[in-house]
Amino acid sequence: MVTVSDYQQRTPAGGEPFFVLELTNQELEMVVSQQTGRFYATVRKCYIPATFPEPVCKMMVGKQLPGSITRTECDPYEFTIPETGEVVTRTHRYEYQPIEQGSLEQTVLAGTPLLSVL
Repeated sequence: MVTVSDYQQRTPAGGEPFFVLELTNQELEMVVSQQTGRFYATVRKCYIPATFPEPVCKMMVGKQLPGSITRTECDPYEFTIPETGEVVTRTHRYEYQPIEQGSLEQTVLAGTPLLSVL
């Protein structure tokens, strides 16, 4: 499960403003700092675009959604860790996956008897 923890308004260059929902994973992760070598606690989070106005975004904060936030490999980029100010190079991003890995087949087949062809 993931939780809608916040929302933000974004305005692309030359485009219309829109809102994104911040999704936060419920699992605590321990990560090693690239600069200090020390551990720190964090949770995975990502942002997904929303098609509704700000009042609806406010109502969504605190709601839980099935799924998880997964790590996906991408081209390298620099990222500043908000909690520490440390600048790191990342080769991944986090994405919301509505169905957890391996459970698509379980969802489709759960409770459904398999039919055999005669």
